[in-house]
Amino acid sequence: MDQSPRHVFKLNRLDEANVRRLAEELAFLLRPGDIVTLSGDLGAGKTTFARALIRALARDPEHEVPSPTFTLLQTYRTERLDIAHFDLYRLSVPEELDELGFDHVLRTGAALIEWPERADGRLPGDILDVALVDAVPGVTSRDETDFAADVRDIVVTGLGRAAAKAERLESMHNLIEDAGFAGGTTTLTPLPGDASARNYARVVWEPGKPEIAESRLLMDSPRQSDGPNVRDGKPYSQIAKLAEDVVPFLAIATALRHAGLSAPEIDCVDIEQGFMLIEDLGDRDYRAALAAGRDQRSLWKDAVDALLVLREVRCDRGFEFYDGEHHALPELDRTILEIETELVPDWLWAAVHGTAPSVDERATYRAVWSPIIDEILDQPTGWMLRDYHSPNLILLDDREGVKRVGIIDFQDALQGPPAYDLVSLLQDARIDIPAGLEDELLAYYCTQSAAGDAAFDADRFRRTYALLGAQRASKILGIFTRLARRDNKTRYLAHMPRIWGYLERNLAHPALAGLARWYEEHFPPEVRECPL
Repeated sequence: MDQSPRHVFKLNRLDEANVRRLAEELAFLLRPGDIVTLSGDLGAGKTTFARALIRALARDPEHEVPSPTFTLLQTYRTERLDIAHFDLYRLSVPEELDELGFDHVLRTGAALIEWPERADGRLPGDILDVALVDAVPGVTSRDETDFAADVRDIVVTGLGRAAAKAERLESMHNLIEDAGFAGGTTTLTPLPGDASARNYARVVWEPGKPEIAESRLLMDSPRQSDGPNVRDGKPYSQIAKLAEDVVPFLAIATALRHAGLSAPEIDCVDIEQGFMLIEDLGDRDYRAALAAGRDQRSLWKDAVDALLVLREVRCDRGFEFYDGEHHALPELDRTILEIETELVPDWLWAAVHGTAPSVDERATYRAVWSPIIDEILDQPTGWMLRDYHSPNLILLDDREGVKRVGIIDFQDALQGPPAYDLVSLLQDARIDIPAGLEDELLAYYCTQSAAGDAAFDADRFRRTYALLGAQRASKILGIFTRLARRDNKTRYLAHMPRIWGYLERNLAHPALAGLARWYEEHFPPEVRECPL
C-alpha cells in the first residue's frame, strides 16, 4: 500500500472568477521544483486556470498566454519564478518529455501540465493535481475561453511532498473566505519580494462596484526550518533570534498600535500555517515617496518622531495580544552581535581577497570587536525594531502626526539600544542620506530625548550610535555579499558603496579607532571601490 503523504480538498460550484482566484492563490505558493497537473475533459477550464496562474505570476492580467496545444511547451520568466506550461494532448510517446527538457525545467522553475495522463507514469510522485469537473454534469462549454454561465467543482490533490502545499492552499483559501470577501470578485496579486523569507500578495475585493473595492495584504510566513547549524549546534536564525512564525508580528503590531503608531491591523490569522490577512498600508514606501518628489527631510523627521514616541513605551514586561496570549521581546546579546559582524570574514573577505581568512585573521577580527560589543551590551535598552528603514516605512498622507509613518517588517524586534533604529533610519542601506541631514536629525533626536528625560546622556548616545552604526554596516556588507554570491541576487551590490560610506562616517568616532585601523589594513579605500 502506498504510504506517501496525501492531502485532498474540494471546492464546489466555482464560477470563472473563483476558478481564476484559486489559480492566483496557487501561483502565490509556487516554488521552483513544483509540479502542478491540470485534469479534466475538453472545455473543463484547464486553460482558463493555467492562464490565470501564469498572469498572476507575471503580475499582468493581460499577459499573453497562448495555448501550447501544438508546441507542447510554452515557457515564461517572471520576477518571482520561471514556469513552463506543458500541454501533452498531442504528445506522441512519453519519451518526448525528455526532448522537451522536462527535468531541466524543474531545476530552474515550476511546471504546469495539462493532460498529464499522456505522460504515462513518467512524472515524479510529488504532484499537486487540480481536477476540474462540471458542477452540473452535461452542461460543459466546449470553448475554454468562454465559461458562459458554467460552474465547476474542483478537487485539489497533493501527493508526496506536494501534500503540504495542498494543505496550505486550502488553509489560505479558507482564510480569505473567512475575511468575508463574498458576493463579488476577489483577485490576488503576488507582490515583488526582497531579501526576506516572507511573501506578500495584495487581495482586492470588488463587491460589484470598483469604486468601493477593498484591499488587504496576505502575508505568507510559514514556520521556518532551522537550517544548517553554524555555531554551537545552532542555526543562524536561532542565534540571531529571528522570528520563526507569525506570532511576533501579531504581538508587536498590536503593541505598536496601542502606542499610537501605524502598524497594520490584523483581520484574520492562521498561526499554524503561517498566513495573515492584514491592513493594506499601500505601496508608497519612503523610496517611492522620494521618487515622487517628496521632501526627504520632512519624511525622515516624521520617522524620527515615531521613534521618539516608541522611546517612551516600555517593552521589558512583554505584552498581551490575540485572545490573551503573551509575547516578550528577546534581548540583544553577544551571540547576535558576533554572528552578524562575522559576516565580514565569512563572506566579504573571500569575495575581496579570493580566499577565506586564516584562523589568526579571524581571531584578530573578533578581538577588535570584543570590547565594542561589551560596550554596546552595557547600554540602556528599549525597543529595537531592527529593520526601521525606507523599504519598511510607508507614507500615509491621510493620517496626522506620527501616524503618517506606516511601519512594517518588525517581527524580528528585540530589546536593545534604541540608537540602533535611529542608525537604521539615518544610514539607510538603499537610500542616500546626506551627512548634513544625518547630523541634523541625530541632534534633533538627542535634544528631544533630553527634554523628556533628565538622565539622557547625549554624548553617550552618540557614541553608542557610532558603535551600532559600524556593527550594522559591517553586517550589511556581509549580507549583501552573501546575497550576491550564494543567492545570485547581484542587485544588492549596487548599494555597497553607500554602505562603505556610512561605515567610514562611523569609524571617524574615536571610540572606533581600533576597528578603523583593522579596516584600513584589510579593506583599504582602493579595495572598497572594486566590484565584487
